[in-house]
Amino acid sequence: MWSFKKNESMSEEDKREERSSKKRKKLKGKKDETKSTYAEMSFLEHLEELRWHIIRSALAIVIFAVVAFIMKDFIFDKVILNPKTPDFWTNRMFAKLSEITGSSALAINQKPLELISIKMAGQFMTHIWVSIIAGFIISSPLVFYEFWRFIKPALYDNEKKYASGAVFFTSFLFLLGILFGYFLIVPLSVHFLGTYNVSGEVTNQINLKSYIGSVTSISLAAGVVFLIPIFSYFLSKVGLITPQFMKTYRKHAYVVMLLLSAIITPPDIFSQIMVCFPLVFLYEIGILISKRVVKKREKEMDEI
Repeated sequence: MWSFKKNESMSEEDKREERSSKKRKKLKGKKDETKSTYAEMSFLEHLEELRWHIIRSALAIVIFAVVAFIMKDFIFDKVILNPKTPDFWTNRMFAKLSEITGSSALAINQKPLELISIKMAGQFMTHIWVSIIAGFIISSPLVFYEFWRFIKPALYDNEKKYASGAVFFTSFLFLLGILFGYFLIVPLSVHFLGTYNVSGEVTNQINLKSYIGSVTSISLAAGVVFLIPIFSYFLSKVGLITPQFMKTYRKHAYVVMLLLSAIITPPDIFSQIMVCFPLVFLYEIGILISKRVVKKREKEMDEI
């Protein structure tokens, strides 16, 4: 009798294991089915597909770079060189804030910097370089779209569903970050770096290439920083980071953000908060996104 019950118990256990195994195979089969066409491509075919995506992205950058090259007066006078002038929107707002608060430290870039070019072909090469950067920024949604088209066939149907707005949100956050860097961080940095001196015996003569390098690098860096939520999503998806990891190093991230904002802003708490708050907000959003991704992955594992 005992042996019969034991065998019956083992039989029920085997049945449950068999049902669980069939369920896993069925789920795996569905996932593999969605990727069958993509998986059938050889390595060289993948490279060929990637090559055409890169070519189309490069072509879009070149087209917009040519447009930017032709619109030289607008690109340089109204965009690149404008943050150093008192008439720039951010500088005017800080000047008004300075009058309201009575703090002269808030009046930034009231004396325009004088730029010099020390090479014969310096201005021409700068013109080309700025046009390429402008072409990349303008065509960035198309570049992100081409990248998305390349990786999309490798995703499962449920992953495509949750990542359907990836191109829009990536483009939006990247361009928003560039605008944030250009309208806020760049004027503050230009004022701080352009007026800083180690001695009254030294006069600042800013090179055109150095100024434009600072403007473009700060703007592009801000654009990348604003992609923290996107990075959090994909890195959490592949298991490289977890919400616990981001929470553990939250204080370290805050210190870095505060130091960065303190370096590039005037010596007042208001300016530091203006620069630091969006970065902190994006970091917290990244934690929430990572938490959601990990929770969803654990739910799927439990169902299996």
